[in-house]
Amino acid sequence: MNPRHLLAIESSCDETSAAVVRDDLTILSNIVLSQDEIHAPFGGVVPELASRQHLKSISPVVRESLTISGLPLEAMDYFAVTQGPGLIGSLLVGLSFAKGLAYYFQKPVLGLDHVQAHIESAFIERPDLPFPVLALIVSGGHTSLFVLKKQLRFHVIGRTRDDAAGEALDKIAKFLDLGYPGGPVIQKLAEKGDPERFPFVLPRMRDKSLDFSFSGLKTSAIRIVRENMITKDAASLPDFLASFENAVVRALLENMIRAAEQVDPKSIVLCGGVARNKRLRAAFEKTAVERGFQFAIPSPKLCTDNAAMIGALAWTKIKSSKKPLPPGFDLDAYPRSLK
Repeated sequence: MNPRHLLAIESSCDETSAAVVRDDLTILSNIVLSQDEIHAPFGGVVPELASRQHLKSISPVVRESLTISGLPLEAMDYFAVTQGPGLIGSLLVGLSFAKGLAYYFQKPVLGLDHVQAHIESAFIERPDLPFPVLALIVSGGHTSLFVLKKQLRFHVIGRTRDDAAGEALDKIAKFLDLGYPGGPVIQKLAEKGDPERFPFVLPRMRDKSLDFSFSGLKTSAIRIVRENMITKDAASLPDFLASFENAVVRALLENMIRAAEQVDPKSIVLCGGVARNKRLRAAFEKTAVERGFQFAIPSPKLCTDNAAMIGALAWTKIKSSKKPLPPGFDLDAYPRSLK
């Protein structure tokens, strides 16, 4: 049987991405165009600027993805695109583009959930992960815990009630005028710092739920900055950033361990943009090994928002479907996570 191919598009926030993925999950191309330079002067993503840039970038990004794959548009058997959650203007650019291509070539288009696709990215490199799986998703907009009793059976058991972990890192970087995006800047500056110098009390839910909250940690960080007169030129900056980064990692993993004790997974997964953080990756792996879990952390290139993970989720859904897929020409975007 000849292999099948699909073109996937991701535009949920400020990365424009297109990928060609084969039905065996071989990634033939995965182009990601960042908008960091556009949003850096504002210290965060400006939705209107993001959607305008997607309009400019999407055609050349798709074209480059096809060129690298060596396949033309007419060779695509399916189209796949992020449907939500995300910035509504950004989502609509990718969704409209994918629907237009699907309608022209009369091929089905699948709308995929961005957060679920992050989880699916772990299976690209580790298809042998045993179920049930406990997944920790950490990004600038999302911090959640999911349980998968089997593939495609996503059940959320914890989510952020205020700031996401990545958002808290970005806000502290902005408060100290360190640059954007904040997570990578903090990681670099914190490498030579002492993570024990500034103590942080970890946030805990009074209702003993598995939800996350990072607003209190962020407030504590700002208080420490003011009390110790820490600036971006202060000698104590690396120690402070290492301590704050370490507190975020500890808060994430403490909640994940509590979740694991409740759901008894056979494997654990770390994914999302913040999963590129070296301290978090190392601590997650150490926790998994100490507790005897099989585990997966996608390669850094698959942690960021990218179309390959959208394509992987699409193929998993296509293969699991017992009936022909609908055309999908009436898909609409949704800005918030599904329940």
